[in-house]
Amino acid sequence: MFFHKKETIHTVNINEANPRFAQLLLEQFGGATGELTAALQYWVQSFHVENAGIKDMLQDIALEEFGHLEMVGKMIEGHTKNVDQTEAYKSSLFAVRGMGPHFLDSQGSAWTATYINEGGDVVRDLRANIAAEAGARQTYEALIKLAPDEGTKKTLVHLLTREISHTQMFMKALDSLGKLTDPLFGNIQPDETVDIYYNLSSNGKQDERGAWNSEPTFRYVADPVAETQS
Repeated sequence: MFFHKKETIHTVNINEANPRFAQLLLEQFGGATGELTAALQYWVQSFHVENAGIKDMLQDIALEEFGHLEMVGKMIEGHTKNVDQTEAYKSSLFAVRGMGPHFLDSQGSAWTATYINEGGDVVRDLRANIAAEAGARQTYEALIKLAPDEGTKKTLVHLLTREISHTQMFMKALDSLGKLTDPLFGNIQPDETVDIYYNLSSNGKQDERGAWNSEPTFRYVADPVAETQS
């Protein structure tokens, strides 16, 4: 059961309407990295989880994301209200669609459920969520740089901040399962190549080396074909 409170989680103040910026904001309403995608993704994932604490966390964050969707919607509404005679309005998709948010991204493409990333495994889902929060944070950073007024910028900074908070929660949840840095989750044992690094981009000079391709974790192999035939 859901109850809707008629005030937003964070105050939304628009100092000056800007329909062109509102079109960019649609990326976080009906876009791939948007709040609708996150809310539905985390909500559905919660039904796959047997761990009561992680299930509760996913549902809490999902509901917060719905609150963020409301905030983005109110920003879009504020930036498209009473501006239908302006040149900025005429140059945006709101001239056709009308004021307020729509299930579109900033390019006018319709939202689709294919944006949702859920797979029925708690470790896999939590890792997907960390990537999702990173994508949303990157979008908010771009929007903040282009924000036309301080009220909009302040709201966007809050939304970006919460992406970081959610990332920390997902990482702590993974750590509680002992899976924060463990790539070997799942039920199928990998084969003997699991600790081999294939050097497939050699330029005939000194190849770059790092922790990802060095002993003792990885065995460095320059010719995978010879390796498999040996």
